[in-house]
Amino acid sequence: MPEFKDVTDEITKTARDAAYVVVGLGVLGFQRAQVRRQELQKRLAGRSAVQGHLGDVRGEVTKRVKDVDEAVEQVIGRIEASLAPIEERLPVPARDLAKQAHAQAREVRQQLRKLILQAA
Repeated sequence: MPEFKDVTDEITKTARDAAYVVVGLGVLGFQRAQVRRQELQKRLAGRSAVQGHLGDVRGEVTKRVKDVDEAVEQVIGRIEASLAPIEERLPVPARDLAKQAHAQAREVRQQLRKLILQAA
């Protein structure tokens, strides 16, 4: 029986690590978009002739942020799909823990999306 607990502990740890990776990817994507936006703002701040193009740049940044968001969602979908068969075989407490981890990860992703869209 200790072997089964070790397996469930390892699966739980892997699911938690996957959630951390997803959140980390979202944070890195957000930070990268912010840095690029700030760099563009600095470069364009002194150029009055370029101010008209600022809206285009914002649109491009927003598009890139959405692209990163879609890529992160695809990664999340793949991770969740690969973990789903394993989770179904877990005992009820471990399965409940995995579902809680998924719910928390979704909530964090939604909060990140809201921040990203506000910043863009």
